[in-house]
Amino acid sequence: MPLCTAGRPAFFKFPVGNPSDNRGDTLAVVSSASMSRHDPSPSLPEPSTPSGAAGEPSLRPFIQESGTTRTLHFSEKVIQSRMSTLNPDALDLEYTRMMMGFVLFTPAPADILMVGLGGGSLAKFCYRYLARSRIEVVEIDPGVIALRDAFLVPRDDARFRVVQADAADHLRGLQDAADVLLLDGFGDAGIPDALCSAEFYADCYEALRDDGILVINFHLNHPDHRDYLDRVRASFGASMFEVVDDDMTNSIVFACKGERLDDPAAAELKRPESIPKDAWRQLMPTLRVIGATRELK
Repeated sequence: MPLCTAGRPAFFKFPVGNPSDNRGDTLAVVSSASMSRHDPSPSLPEPSTPSGAAGEPSLRPFIQESGTTRTLHFSEKVIQSRMSTLNPDALDLEYTRMMMGFVLFTPAPADILMVGLGGGSLAKFCYRYLARSRIEVVEIDPGVIALRDAFLVPRDDARFRVVQADAADHLRGLQDAADVLLLDGFGDAGIPDALCSAEFYADCYEALRDDGILVINFHLNHPDHRDYLDRVRASFGASMFEVVDDDMTNSIVFACKGERLDDPAAAELKRPESIPKDAWRQLMPTLRVIGATRELK
């Protein structure tokens, strides 16, 4: 989810190569040889300015670094993702902790499908702490995928993979594929129209298994926000609720293909055995807010 950074100083910038080139090794600014998952402080390339051809639908992603904070951008004014190099797997932005609220209802999903990789915050957290879950991340921009090493995103393996694809096409026709579906598909211009259409939310419903949870990150102040909620409701009915962050910027919507959001056990905020204590401590303040909001829905 973009965050405004107007007026913040830029330190290091890492533009990627031609977005039409699908070869991750040529797009990556920081190569796998110079950065591993265990080395959050690699040698950094010389600063340069991101560029792109006029009229391109989206800008090339680049990285800025200030102290122990590394951020992903499409433009100078907006943060797409943020990571602490001291704790790369932590959820540094509040809205990401809000999206993890699905663990109140589905603490041990077998399959998690994510739309939008960004800096991999949610992907890394789920990979580390939901050790029994298989995770698939759909990302349309090869330039974003090329920067996965810079954000210490896990390599593809038996339970984790990143797929370069248009999420609208990827989900079309998908059935009973996921227990949790996380939508955080922002570009520089916001959520693409194809990812906030009534047809797409209907596809999300079909992609979920029974009692599956859909979690969407919206911009609260978008002029079409209420229309988006109505489109979700058209597929999921009344089994949904919304949580808003402290800054009144992010709207996180939870919707269920079933009645699991009404489970009274969620209000007890007891740590499931499948969730490590460290993860629960990180999430607990936000989970209290989600639990209280759910009670008021």
